[in-house]
Amino acid sequence: MPTTGPPGVLVYTRTTDYRHASIPDGIAAFRDLGADHGFAVDATESPEVFENGLAAYGAVVFLSTSGDVLTPEGREGLRAHCAAGGGFMGVHAAACTEYGWPFYGELLGARFARHPALQPGTVLVADRDHPATRHLGPRWDFTDEWYDFRTVPRDTVRVLASADESSYDGGGMGTDHPLVWTHEYGGARVFYTALGHTREAYRDAAFRAHLLGGLRQVMPGHAGGPPAGAQSPVGSPPFDGTRQTPGGTREGRPPPRVRP
Repeated sequence: MPTTGPPGVLVYTRTTDYRHASIPDGIAAFRDLGADHGFAVDATESPEVFENGLAAYGAVVFLSTSGDVLTPEGREGLRAHCAAGGGFMGVHAAACTEYGWPFYGELLGARFARHPALQPGTVLVADRDHPATRHLGPRWDFTDEWYDFRTVPRDTVRVLASADESSYDGGGMGTDHPLVWTHEYGGARVFYTALGHTREAYRDAAFRAHLLGGLRQVMPGHAGGPPAGAQSPVGSPPFDGTRQTPGGTREGRPPPRVRP
């Protein structure tokens, strides 16, 4: 637990349903961002952390959590964190979490419904006046699962980016398909991105900048945007499910999945 310096970040990764193979890569990405930008990062799967209080953390990140992941006491701990002005960030399968707790669904903004097979597609960046999107162009080619949600949250959140369903097969929401949004709820600043299924995504510079921007927006006392070097006047290069490693090899796409 952080004891000195700026408020820390708690990355929570408990799963009681489907578990993403990319979770360790996501943890590593958040640790790298913390080391580069001056905040401590703790990662845990223990619900007891929420029962014992979250005062040391400026933000809590649910990183591809799934199913019921909090005890009744832990739910109250998260609610208290939000009421005290702490930040909350959800990544990818955070939308597949705590279906039976209405507060969580309203905190996140929308709940997962289904997704097509993993495939390339296009993110339409509608709002670039935000640290999570200002480094991107109006179109961001990405490879992911393209989550559909049970509801369109546009009336209650600020939508930053949406899916272009004409760019991939199997979309189920039509022309209004939010993927990335922010809002305030229960005292907390909230950021959610539906992207982040693959391991390779967390090694992608533009996606890391996206995560950092969301985190900076929700953390008390942290302002700014993506890390230096991540911006491009023409937007982000496409993320196609592979990434060149420092050693020069190519990392291939994981096989398609049909569960969250």
